[in-house]
Amino acid sequence: MAENTITLEQAQKWAQNWIDNPNKDIRAFLIPEVDLTQVMAEKSTVNVRSYLGIDDNGNCKLMIVGVDVNGKDLIDDNNGQYIYDFTTGCPSLCDVDSPLFKL
Repeated sequence: MAENTITLEQAQKWAQNWIDNPNKDIRAFLIPEVDLTQVMAEKSTVNVRSYLGIDDNGNCKLMIVGVDVNGKDLIDDNNGQYIYDFTTGCPSLCDVDSPLFKL
């Protein structure tokens, strides 16, 4: 299994948590390079899609999946197509000097 992955069941739960109680204070996410590199290296991936979620500790998450040429999510552990998440929300990990943060 690739680094920083979560199960489909966990991702579904986190996505439902976001739908049930979205966090309007979240401004951005820091995405580790390894997540992007691994998802883009997966078979048939031409794009990346992200989903919002909230984990069991109340932390906002950005879940990342590969997307094929037809715009379909590639989620299949058996074929090495994973859901990635090791993101950190802003707030708490922010670039306070960014012109996008200072809006």
